[in-house]
Amino acid sequence: MTASKQQAASGTLYTVSAPSGAGKTSLVAALVDANEALRVSVSHTTRTIRPGETDGVNYHFVHKPTFMTMLEDGVFLEQAEVFGNLYGTSQLWVEEQLTAGTDVILEIDWQGAQQVKRLMPGTQAIFILPPSRDALRERLTTRGQDNEAIIEGRMDQAQQEMSHYVESDFLVLNDDFATALAQLQAIIDCHRLHTQQQTQRLASTLADLMSPG
Repeated sequence: MTASKQQAASGTLYTVSAPSGAGKTSLVAALVDANEALRVSVSHTTRTIRPGETDGVNYHFVHKPTFMTMLEDGVFLEQAEVFGNLYGTSQLWVEEQLTAGTDVILEIDWQGAQQVKRLMPGTQAIFILPPSRDALRERLTTRGQDNEAIIEGRMDQAQQEMSHYVESDFLVLNDDFATALAQLQAIIDCHRLHTQQQTQRLASTLADLMSPG
């Protein structure tokens, strides 16, 4: 039976949370590059665009009044304020992707992950940890995007953020990039092989196998 004749299963929604500097964005980008039918949601944000970022690729950068209008119109699946900036995820886009059989990753903080889990209980929450506080500080410093005062603020916030790891379904330590990426891949593969998912994908094969001889 050819794959084209199999049915598409509904996609799985994943949230990936981590303190700033834990390597979340790089890991998710590598994971998406290695997988078909896996996309990362592009959130809307009111924060200033950083060097090297592209509007519509990294984020949809909008002014606060625009964001507030979208919020009032019920556009967002989740929204949160982080370091004084607003972030939100388009609910319609996520639902369209999942219905089409595409797995979706939301790179969001623990607040957003909580909101999504309440609204969509089947969501799989992943939390990524840095190997140590010293490693986290080094990563924040070497990326050269923030001044010392902002780095100190992020370090202060990190411990509070990391206390929410207990709310996740999966916990990944980003000590070695390749190992952490392999663990994330294992999570994706595990859910794609779940009997409920495979029953939909392999409907034709199963019908053939279970038919009378």
